Amino acid sequence: MSEKYIIFGATGSIGSNLSEQLKNSGNDIHLVARNESEVSAIANKLGCSYTVADVLEEGFIEKVKTDVPEIKGIAYCVGSIHLKPLRMVIEEDFNKCMKLNLYSAVEAIKGYQESLKKNKGSIVLFSTVAAQRGFTNHAIIASTKAAVEGLTVSLAAEFAPHIRVNCIAPSLTKSKIAEPMLKNTAIAEGIAKAHPLKRLGEGKDSASLAKFLITEDSSWVTGQIIAVDGGRSKLS
Repeated sequence: MSEKYIIFGATGSIGSNLSEQLKNSGNDIHLVARNESEVSAIANKLGCSYTVADVLEEGFIEKVKTDVPEIKGIAYCVGSIHLKPLRMVIEEDFNKCMKLNLYSAVEAIKGYQESLKKNKGSIVLFSTVAAQRGFTNHAIIASTKAAVEGLTVSLAAEFAPHIRVNCIAPSLTKSKIAEPMLKNTAIAEGIAKAHPLKRLGEGKDSASLAKFLITEDSSWVTGQIIAVDGGRSKLS
């Protein structure tokens, strides 16, 4: 059985673009997503295997491992945009966001840790520009993604020299989860102009970096939090 790169959240903007880029470069991939019709359509188009699984459900990683026991790398492209003023935030908001973005990523990594070690593998996680830049109403997602950044550097130290761990921190990217914010043209244009490069992100922008980080092209890169944000974290 060949070593596969496994993409969690494969139906999202970044995950689907990463899947296509990896497959087009001749890599063996396995897709994981909760929407069967969407993930099967992408898998059929690319000619690859897939698992229908929801990372919020207990035992999801065992279901995935039944389909693909050996892997070369993990890209955990699952994400959320949960915005609320602090006065409206309840504990459940944090719990669900942490489960989706952090705890389930940990479960996926633990499930494949031995396989990744054996295959000198790589892990790519995702944060957000909001973990380093302060934005109104971002307390839930910024706190959660900051935890993902902490996990990245901790695991990079723990797993070296056998497994590399890196993290990408995008700014707002055109995607299904961003659609409620971007359907208003004036708001979308305003957000785009807040970036020095004057546009919103595309799925392919972060996917291109993720492809680099998950493959041997980045064999001397680990423990990094890399922004793909149109310059917003440093220049605006």
